[in-house]
Amino acid sequence: MGRETPPVLEHLFEQLNSKPVTGNRQGLVPPYVSRPARGHQATNLCTMTEQPPHQGIDHVTTLLHEAGWDGAVHTFAAGVKTAQAAAAALGCEVGAIANSLVFDADGSPVLILTSGAHRVDQSLVARTLGVGSLARATPELVRASTGQVIGGVAPIGHPAPLPTYLDSALRPHLVIWAAAGHPNAVFSTTYDELRRITTATELDVS
Repeated sequence: MGRETPPVLEHLFEQLNSKPVTGNRQGLVPPYVSRPARGHQATNLCTMTEQPPHQGIDHVTTLLHEAGWDGAVHTFAAGVKTAQAAAAALGCEVGAIANSLVFDADGSPVLILTSGAHRVDQSLVARTLGVGSLARATPELVRASTGQVIGGVAPIGHPAPLPTYLDSALRPHLVIWAAAGHPNAVFSTTYDELRRITTATELDVS
């Protein structure tokens, strides 16, 4: 309580006025038309955008659909650098923002999907995982282990599977939002669906 809310995914949300992007099971085909996201509609959305497809978003969206996902992907059109600002743009609680954070656990990368409402207690998580140290990964390790840059790391779509942990604090939220493979894009999902798609282990991180 009282702690400063961290930046979302190291400036995941580079754009403020949200524009919807939706994929189909063959990948993204412009123009992108928005669909409702499980009863939750992001605020300040246009119904269509002519923005060209991005390889990272296309790849993640295709994998999501292959896993049975049927939510929505949204891009932003102005700077959103905090969980509070992202939540305001999306019309959700700050705790519903799922940060995809890569950590160095004794020299090996692990992915923690954590709520935007708090920071990861690295000492606590290190003890829980049984590792000697847990530190934020370098940009080089993030890129090598995920194929994505800091700010756009998605929970899936990596070159090889990563040990993945899901913050139990995300569970109460009906809809949660995670990075879609690009610093300017997020996708909607649910706690149980995200855990299923990522095969993540539930974890208390704070």
